[in-house]
Amino acid sequence: MNFQASISAAWQKIQGTIDTAIVMLPNIVLALIVFALFFFAARWLKLLVKRLTRRHRQARNLGMVLGRLAQGTVILIGLFVALSIVIPTFKAGDLVQLLGISGVAIGFAFRDILQNFLAGILILLTEPFRIDDQIVFKDFEGTVENIQTRATTIKTYDGRRIVIPNSELFTNSVTVNTAFDARRIEYDIGIGYGDDIESAKRLMLEAIYSVDEVLTDPAADVLVMELAESSVNIRARWWIKPPRRADDLYSRDKVLSAIKQKLVENGIDLPYPTRQILFHDQTEDTDGDRSRQREGWPAGNKQVPQPRSISSSLRRLAQIRASSNGSAGNREQAQTANDDQ
Repeated sequence: MNFQASISAAWQKIQGTIDTAIVMLPNIVLALIVFALFFFAARWLKLLVKRLTRRHRQARNLGMVLGRLAQGTVILIGLFVALSIVIPTFKAGDLVQLLGISGVAIGFAFRDILQNFLAGILILLTEPFRIDDQIVFKDFEGTVENIQTRATTIKTYDGRRIVIPNSELFTNSVTVNTAFDARRIEYDIGIGYGDDIESAKRLMLEAIYSVDEVLTDPAADVLVMELAESSVNIRARWWIKPPRRADDLYSRDKVLSAIKQKLVENGIDLPYPTRQILFHDQTEDTDGDRSRQREGWPAGNKQVPQPRSISSSLRRLAQIRASSNGSAGNREQAQTANDDQ
């Protein structure tokens, strides 16, 4: 009897749940329709804001921020309205209170996500770089494809995509190569010590200005930077516009080719590093006396050995060995004579 009563009670509860679901089904369907309307309205509002700010480069990032905030706000309002339709006793204050209670736990659990989100908002508002800018971040270099609220994606010059968290970009140094309209390029070129520096500088400037991509304002210049081991290094500097990576490579190729051809045609030496190796003769009598060794430096007024060729050194070594063998033979003959006596 008790078993039948338990089954009857359970069946009554199931029937009550089914009846409640059937009664609430129109409200659930209506809530889903209302939420879908709010969702599509939020997407439309985001696109509208982006379209209004697309023509103005300065306001493009701000439009992205406002569009995403507007989308999130509309979706949140739609969620409140949908919950109010399904649960008539639901109040928005209840959800706010629930979120306030669990906010600390959510903050600790999603700390990195929230940090990247806030950094993304600040990057979009402060605009240290924009979409289509070419940036350098640590070992990565490429063109900014998209700035999202969580991460920024860049496309490298060899066709790869790099996803960088916004917190990393916001707290570290970033080089923006396209921040200004023009960009300066420089390269060091070595000439021989016997060449005329002023003539070489004049020829280099003529070669630089013969390239169409080089700007005349700001003007190019050539400066002596270093007296190196085997060359006098002159730094050539010129400006290009636009400052993108492809323009950098093309102008560098043309300028360096023109400089090399111009210098060679006018007899300017382009030396390569050379090294002189001095072999020390270990058979010299002065071996061990550093004040008299020949090591490539002058020894002042002190007497130093004269240089000898390899053949003369070998000849002297043979003489020393021959004399040593002769002395040994004389000693053997003297010993034999003493034995005979």
